[in-house]
Amino acid sequence: MALLRLALLAPRCPPLRHTRGLSTPATPGVRLDLRGIFPPLTTPFTAQGAVDHGRLEENLHRYRAVPFRGFVVQGSTGECPYLTPQERLGVVSRTRQALPRDKLLLAGSGCEATQATIAMTVAMAEAGADAALVVTPCYYRGAMTSAALIHHYTQALQDPAWPWSPWALPASVRCPGVPPARPGRRVQCPLCPQVADASPIPVVLYSVPANTGLELPLEAVLTLAQHPNIVGLKDSGGDITRLGLVVHRTRAEQFQVLVGSAGFLLAGYAIGACGGVCALANALGAPLCQLERLCQEGHWQEARDLQLRLLEPNTAVTRKFGIPALKQAMEWFGYYGGPCRAPLHPLSQAQEQELRRDFSANGWL
Repeated sequence: MALLRLALLAPRCPPLRHTRGLSTPATPGVRLDLRGIFPPLTTPFTAQGAVDHGRLEENLHRYRAVPFRGFVVQGSTGECPYLTPQERLGVVSRTRQALPRDKLLLAGSGCEATQATIAMTVAMAEAGADAALVVTPCYYRGAMTSAALIHHYTQALQDPAWPWSPWALPASVRCPGVPPARPGRRVQCPLCPQVADASPIPVVLYSVPANTGLELPLEAVLTLAQHPNIVGLKDSGGDITRLGLVVHRTRAEQFQVLVGSAGFLLAGYAIGACGGVCALANALGAPLCQLERLCQEGHWQEARDLQLRLLEPNTAVTRKFGIPALKQAMEWFGYYGGPCRAPLHPLSQAQEQELRRDFSANGWL
């Protein structure tokens, strides 16, 4: 909690930079390389409902045998809406400590309010994240127009006079109509930077309409791709035409697209995606990395055959049964799944049997 408190009270964030140093050395002008497979880690809980850091570290140790590019923590698969800010930061910190230095750590820092997202992003950077995965705010989704979402991520692209170093504003610049903050409090004002402007680590946009009821509009993605601190998009919507357009129309910006599901990973690679953040990788990480390799080497027939065998298991642990099914499948493959937090409910016996059939019918069990 101390990290989050410090982030809220900090007068200004550190300067923008494209890469950050725990697993990737900072190199001006070079964007973070997101090519590869990233499992969005589940959050292990004890029988009493506490975050189980020991089990988290055990899973990470077992994952060392799989050639992942890195890991995502506190995304949808990590049950992030059910964790406190302190728990979220604790998971980021313990994951970073357990990871080899060459593995990237992407952390879900999105909150509903822009100021809260900035604070969480800064705190997660301090806890060891290499990049921030920032989901679209959605509670007032009727008001989340392209303009509103662009403004959530950046002030700079909307104001050509905006300095790229937001803390370099001259002392004479003041926000009209905004009173000075009381001691110990920070006031957000029109001159303060937005999420990507203020983040000390690269930002990856996150569109997951199944959970938010809101798809980050294509025009917003294309605009935000021009921001020097926004390096990519994780898209879980499954619209391959849309993904192809993003890849095609952002080539000049070297913008990177991550497929958000194993169900369309092959299709994503075929249209130019750089990798995938796939829930199924928590259980079947090696086959997904194999699919990546086959696509990279142009073995499309073998890649198609493998993709087809992954469809039913992927659907089972996402749309059909969700996180409880994913955690059960992890147990079958030697990882700790454990319980979910309420109100997520355990699988029934019939659901577990159906889940097992989805895996065994495709040769995984």
